[in-house]
Amino acid sequence: MFRKNTKHQQPALISAASELPEKQRKRLENSWAGAFYKEFFSRIDEQSFAVLYSEKDSRPNVPVNVLVGLEALKAGFGWSDQELYESYCYDLQVRYALGYDRLGDGDFEIRSLYYFRERLSKYNADEGINLLEKAFEQITDAQIVDLKVRTGMQRMDSTQIASNIVSASRLRLLVEAVQRVERILSETDRARLSETFAPYIKDSAGHYTYRVKGKEAQQEHLQQIGQSIHALLQDLKSAYADELAYQVLERIFVENFNLLETGPRAKENTEITSSCLQSVDDLEATYRTKGTGHYKGYIANITETCDPENEIQLITKVQVAPNNVDDGQLLAEALPNLRERTALETMITDGGYGSEVSDDALQEQEVTLIQTAIRGIQPSADKFSLSDFVIEQNEKGDPTLLTCPQGQTVPVLAGRTTGWQARFDPDLCFNCPFQLNRKCRTQPQKRNPRYLLTFTTHEMRAAQRRKNYLAHQDHSHNLRSAVEATVRSVKHPFPAGKLPVRGQFRVTCMAIASAATTNVRRIQRYLNAKMKQAEAAKSVQGEAVPATVASFFVFSARWLYSRLVFSPGFGY
Repeated sequence: MFRKNTKHQQPALISAASELPEKQRKRLENSWAGAFYKEFFSRIDEQSFAVLYSEKDSRPNVPVNVLVGLEALKAGFGWSDQELYESYCYDLQVRYALGYDRLGDGDFEIRSLYYFRERLSKYNADEGINLLEKAFEQITDAQIVDLKVRTGMQRMDSTQIASNIVSASRLRLLVEAVQRVERILSETDRARLSETFAPYIKDSAGHYTYRVKGKEAQQEHLQQIGQSIHALLQDLKSAYADELAYQVLERIFVENFNLLETGPRAKENTEITSSCLQSVDDLEATYRTKGTGHYKGYIANITETCDPENEIQLITKVQVAPNNVDDGQLLAEALPNLRERTALETMITDGGYGSEVSDDALQEQEVTLIQTAIRGIQPSADKFSLSDFVIEQNEKGDPTLLTCPQGQTVPVLAGRTTGWQARFDPDLCFNCPFQLNRKCRTQPQKRNPRYLLTFTTHEMRAAQRRKNYLAHQDHSHNLRSAVEATVRSVKHPFPAGKLPVRGQFRVTCMAIASAATTNVRRIQRYLNAKMKQAEAAKSVQGEAVPATVASFFVFSARWLYSRLVFSPGFGY
């Protein structure tokens, strides 16, 4: 049964925190724990989590804000569950951050936290709603309003993160999948198929592959295990098709083998897609090559405010997706939510976010994208590109007028099949210096003397992105580069960017929780800096009065001395 936690709103008269000396108590209030309590814990809307609990009269739930707070602390400090629970039981700062003044209050077993995660996961699977993400956004929006953070300008960056999986070869994954199918079989089926399983269950999958040396031996073993898996899938389908282990074996077979008339044939490495199974424990992790690096897992996309007039910048959104998802797709998915919650007008990114998908979303949400680089082939310096022309658009985003670099403006019309057309006056174009040196891309037509320029909507939007890039080239790099420090802050609790969980949902929850703690740390530093500034101003004002009084007495003494020394008859 769900019940809100309001006990923290009435502090105990006698508590571990109140018994501290005043200096230590103030230090506790101004530490991360005080900021966490005021800026995160107290802002949690517990009612939104009521859907996870039964409406029948029963034992009340462990406070939701405590469980959500523990999730944020675990990710923010990189603790294991055991370290988290021990800190909750015995660490005064942790307990203060979660609204407990006295040690011993709010006792519960750690399995309650596991049940809470299970409920979150099930609700997300059933309803498609991540309640932790909703809580993060609700809390962040309240922080933005309270701290008066401008959200019209934001920046975005992505980073590779890995779940808690072993980097395994194709052969090792196949052996592991076979072993897990063997474990779910009945005693009768296990005995009947003992010869098929025998080569693969003598030892662990790692030891099996360790003994296979050389590329030719690898291919030979791949072919052998492919034949065994094909036979097992046909034999066990009627009885075990609904089992997860069977479904994983079937998926990994389809992804790694081609079924020919003569039997299964192992695919070449170049035939394997990036979405193929990377771990039998994490079915959503994917593979990606970026630059010289090879990654297995997910991609985290982080958005934060970046208005130069802000005294503090906050993370506004965290997305996690398989790492073969394009950055432009993540931008397109984030824009509706960001526009609804914030006053987003300008997004600053690197070159990876420009795409046809993101162009459509940017046009629909009326957001300007400024990139610090442009993906693709650079236009020739010897010839005009579409970005050198001025294109006017209507409310729908369709081009209406086009002005060439020489200043000639003509209407834009829809093409007969696809794209857009602009036709220029041949008299003006014939004598144009840009046409004479063949720099202009317009060309006269055989049957129509007017000079023609054709382009698509995608080319037009790409040209607009390039124009924005060139216009803001001097300062956009500085605005975007700071987001890399934010990415590091979110990933810092996880060594080598590897999270201690598996699956996209749990990886998402950990990334969001770490971002929430990052925001709290920023707010704490900001508030402490403001407090120090206020104290410094008070001290200056306090010293100003005595200084004024002292200067008055000095002036008076000097005046009196001058009157005595220089007055007539002095010394006579």
